[in-house]
Amino acid sequence: MRKRITMIMALALLGVTGLYAQSAYDAANIAREDLNGTARFVGMGGAMSALGGDITTMGTNPAGIGIYRSNDAMVSFGYSLTGTEADFAGNTFEREKGRWSLDNIGFVLANKFSNISPLRYVNFGFNYKKSKSFYRNMTMQGLLGRAGNGQYISQVNLMAQQATFAAENVYYNYNEYINFESPNIFYDEEVGWLGALGYLGGLTEKDVTSADYDIYYPLVPSEVDGYFRSQERGGIDEYDFNVAFNISDRFYLGATVGIHDVDYNKYTLWDEIVLNGDNESVEYALESYNWIKGTGFDMKFGLIFRPIETSPLRIGLSLHTPVFYKLTYTTGALLKSDGLEVNTQKYLDGGDMERDFRLQTPWVFNASLGYTLGNYFALGAEYEFENYSAMKFKDVDGYEMGFETEEVKHTLRGVNTFRLGAEFKPVPAFAFRVGYNFSSAAYKSDAFKDIAVNSINTDTEYSNDKSRNTFTLGIGYRGTVVYADLAYKYDTYKSDFYPFYDADLMATQVTNTRSQVLFTLGFRY
Repeated sequence: MRKRITMIMALALLGVTGLYAQSAYDAANIAREDLNGTARFVGMGGAMSALGGDITTMGTNPAGIGIYRSNDAMVSFGYSLTGTEADFAGNTFEREKGRWSLDNIGFVLANKFSNISPLRYVNFGFNYKKSKSFYRNMTMQGLLGRAGNGQYISQVNLMAQQATFAAENVYYNYNEYINFESPNIFYDEEVGWLGALGYLGGLTEKDVTSADYDIYYPLVPSEVDGYFRSQERGGIDEYDFNVAFNISDRFYLGATVGIHDVDYNKYTLWDEIVLNGDNESVEYALESYNWIKGTGFDMKFGLIFRPIETSPLRIGLSLHTPVFYKLTYTTGALLKSDGLEVNTQKYLDGGDMERDFRLQTPWVFNASLGYTLGNYFALGAEYEFENYSAMKFKDVDGYEMGFETEEVKHTLRGVNTFRLGAEFKPVPAFAFRVGYNFSSAAYKSDAFKDIAVNSINTDTEYSNDKSRNTFTLGIGYRGTVVYADLAYKYDTYKSDFYPFYDADLMATQVTNTRSQVLFTLGFRY
């Protein structure tokens, strides 16, 4: 425990030089992609990096476009239903969110180069896909209990702690005191918004007898009944531009430039009800509004080769650079407590606080195998690795943001992903497909969301997602020119959810599911 406390203090002290907003949880949320693309690709679990011949593979192994010998154009539509089941101390809440979407649209132009020289085809492709959907709702509620020191567990404790740390830093660095009642308090780069909201909302009080810096105490007279609700919306759109080469019908090379467009917004409500000394209920509610928008780019390089000329076995290798994002984080908060109302928008000239930053996601390494038997059976398998702990935050000038990058190292780890897929054609025109994905957890077992002393973050909740399992099924029809595919995907993983960090707070056990149906209509000519 001493080591953990030391780490918390060390991270907190890193956050005294600027206003911090982003977290390792935001970074992982943006970096982790969904399994999506054409219905054929999804039906085979995405395990097509060595097989190629599908438009979506330009985003996994760009060399897969080199397999094409004819032009291709397609569009994919889908319907998804995202569900959460949250269990806190026996209190269970289920939420669902369904939506229709345009998931995929793209084309490949196959250009025959020569029958004699080693270079046979030079192909070009474009693909749009919805690489990430953020649509999700969640609710939890229950009595939070006591900490090991006998103190009642409450978010207000975090507010008092942040205000005290900020007061200590200001006193020892500048020999000054913080005035939380200042009309410019939410612009003060030494002050965290949680601490300011707690004091202005009457949830903490100042110890006026302190000889040095001010000390703030939480007003939590009894056990807390906590209620949480969140609503997430938006997604990440990916636009891939590809060139691929067929060399001697045995070696395939490809490169893809990807443009990523992020549009993510989240609303959270945390509500606490306690009993005061007169056995009357006291309640406060904190609403947080957060948006992350911006764009990024990456490059992907791929190779597919047949080690034995007479064998249908294919080996694929690909490397993805990090996505280099330039993003804007926008936030606002509203706290209501016993007739008091503190809205950050009333203090800020623009209505909300904005912070520009850069995010560098992990490198991606992929190795794959593909095997075919005639024209009636295909099998794909692949392994992928991403080191999430290597992600970096930078400011708009390119300088590394120490607090956020250190939080990433302490919170995240490398992710291993395995994909399997098979396609069987009982007759040339019809195909049946099946696939499976497994991804290890991106979060360390003791990960938590650290809030800097002067952070503008007021959404204190975090969720430590565990390993993911994805199951897929698909069918397809191939005509002379027209083809149509249908796929079903079921994705599930469990999470340990916390509305805020407290070492003694019991986790809410959350089961996350997403069912998706995809339909692709295409033309090969």
